[in-house]
Amino acid sequence: MEKRKLGNTDLEVYPIAFGGNVFGWTLDEKKSFEILNGFAEAGFNFIDTADVYSRWKPGNSGGESEKIIGNWLKEKKNRHDIILTTKVGSDMGNGKKGLKKEYILKAVEDSLKRLKTDYLDLYQTHFDDESTPVLETLEAYDQLVKDGKIRWIGTSNMSPERIKESLGTSAEKGLPSYETLQPHYNLYAREKYESQYEPLALGHGLGVFTYFSLESGFLTGKYKTKEDLKKSPRGGDMDKYFDARGLKILNALDEISKQNDTTPASVALAWLIQRPSVTAPIVSATSLNQLDAIIQAPDLNLNSDAIRFLNGSSAW
Repeated sequence: MEKRKLGNTDLEVYPIAFGGNVFGWTLDEKKSFEILNGFAEAGFNFIDTADVYSRWKPGNSGGESEKIIGNWLKEKKNRHDIILTTKVGSDMGNGKKGLKKEYILKAVEDSLKRLKTDYLDLYQTHFDDESTPVLETLEAYDQLVKDGKIRWIGTSNMSPERIKESLGTSAEKGLPSYETLQPHYNLYAREKYESQYEPLALGHGLGVFTYFSLESGFLTGKYKTKEDLKKSPRGGDMDKYFDARGLKILNALDEISKQNDTTPASVALAWLIQRPSVTAPIVSATSLNQLDAIIQAPDLNLNSDAIRFLNGSSAW
């Protein structure tokens, strides 16, 4: 397993990012530590979170994931071994949201405090705020870089047009430039990324780490039929995938996983890892068994026939 450079940064990551949205939501701190320990002990170093994780759980207010990661980093004393990224821009409640300079400068302090660190390797725009000029947002990031609080910046959930505007403004004004992109992309959800974002990522050398890399569990093979949807609280959202294309993708994953004596999840992640524009898929796990399927993926070298078969089966 070799490290990969994140875009044009000096950050080097192994080709799986752990998604911290589960911390403080489906996992308490003790279980979160168990999963984080397993991830780090397997040799991985890239952890993704956001200030808003996991505000949606009843009783939470946001920041729960960052606090758990911060407590783990403090206990393990391994901050400098980890490439750590969090995000700003989501609605934190009580009017706390957006990308205005004043808000970003406050939000980063809150994140640093929760994460128990004095710097972030990568700070990302989580959701765009079109009421704020891109120049103002980039000037905020510029101040944070100069202050040593963040090293690099990235973006997620922005339109291609606003990303291009931001990249142009950075070049024109000599400001920090988005070096990474975090898109929704996987074997099922291909069209939007491949048609709108992939050319942009390749053209500007952006590091890409994908979210919903297993399409909320659909690509794990857990759900074979509509009857299987009752297995999980999240199953109710899976109806939409059981069309002809979705079933064709599941059958392809089954076939390739059997040929390689592995799991559909590992195959789906290996397909992403071998995409020319992708640096590292983001994946979450809530058990060590799930984690095992994830950490096997970088060692699964799909041959050209398998890639062609998966590409054809998932063609949009």
